[in-house]
Amino acid sequence: MIELLERSPFDLATEPEIVIVADWLPPDFGAVGQYMQMRARALAELGHRVTLVGLSSEASSTREEAIGKGRLTEIRLMARAVPRGSLVRRLLWTIGVNLRLVRAAFGPLRAASGILFTGSPPFLIHLLVPLKPLWKGKLVYRITDFHPECLIAARPRPSLLLGTLLRLTNFWRRRVDLFEVLGEDQRRRLNETGVDRARITLVRDGSPVSFASGEVPEPLPADLQGSCVLLYSGNYGIAHEVDTVAEGYRRHHREGSGRVKLWLSAAGAGTEQLVERFMADRLPFHRSQPVPLERLPGLLLAPAAHLVTLKDDFVGYVMPSKIYACLDSGKPLIFVGSAESDVDLLARRAGATYWRVPCGRPAEFAAALEALADKSAKSVP
Repeated sequence: MIELLERSPFDLATEPEIVIVADWLPPDFGAVGQYMQMRARALAELGHRVTLVGLSSEASSTREEAIGKGRLTEIRLMARAVPRGSLVRRLLWTIGVNLRLVRAAFGPLRAASGILFTGSPPFLIHLLVPLKPLWKGKLVYRITDFHPECLIAARPRPSLLLGTLLRLTNFWRRRVDLFEVLGEDQRRRLNETGVDRARITLVRDGSPVSFASGEVPEPLPADLQGSCVLLYSGNYGIAHEVDTVAEGYRRHHREGSGRVKLWLSAAGAGTEQLVERFMADRLPFHRSQPVPLERLPGLLLAPAAHLVTLKDDFVGYVMPSKIYACLDSGKPLIFVGSAESDVDLLARRAGATYWRVPCGRPAEFAAALEALADKSAKSVP
């Protein structure tokens, strides 16, 4: 959060009124909403008057509070979960949610001297940029995930609809005032769309939690006691590699020592795929739901190591934000993904105990599990 403030695009003297538009706000699970709420509070602490507009699964509400020298207003709109089964229904949901967000924020947007929006929910750019003549404030796009590129990468065949949407999206991107990207890989991707590098700033998320001295790890579930535990925490969605993990884990337990057990404290389509495959192969694992933010430090200190994955097609379009807290925990890391991803860059810079496994090489994932188990055994007094 320190870096976010030091590199804030908003000057308190000339841009006191800020509007931030995001998706699911805490306590709902969503990394973007967590980070945007933290940023909104930090900007208010500096003296900005901030309006944060987002979604809630529970109820619509408006709450105001004084924070430091400034003020924060949170506007939450109740929304149903994203329909995952159909591209058309998902696009309709997105259109409806975006219209509601802009309508709810319309007054503050007109008055704002600075506007920050993200890649979640997708396609807000198709409302905020065409309406730009109505906004007097600087428009900043924190491009957390690239859309429609993520939808295109997830499909086995090209889509005329998504191809047209991509061309229109790139048209609007070239008319945004400033961009914030989460990694060098995202900077390269955005520059390839025709956005001038001078309008792109790298501002990393950083860890949403800190690890205080004396932090107590969460207890391991009973069925993981005595094992070398590899934890995947957070969202395991369409952008995350499944096949390499599933097959490599199967080989570790069928052909290797089977000393490592996987703990999925996770949600998302990838989680369900792994659970289905592990159960079909009768492999040991533990499944639990993601924990609230206040419990995250203890959870991340509990395992022997962390797992991060990313499909090659999503490199530069998605930055797994979990990498920051995983590295800050001081635990070893296994990354299944490309050396072109900033996950690899950050892990190597951190000097962490680290194994990178290319996608599509399950034997190497099985070997990494054996190496992790060996290291874990040596560290036990």
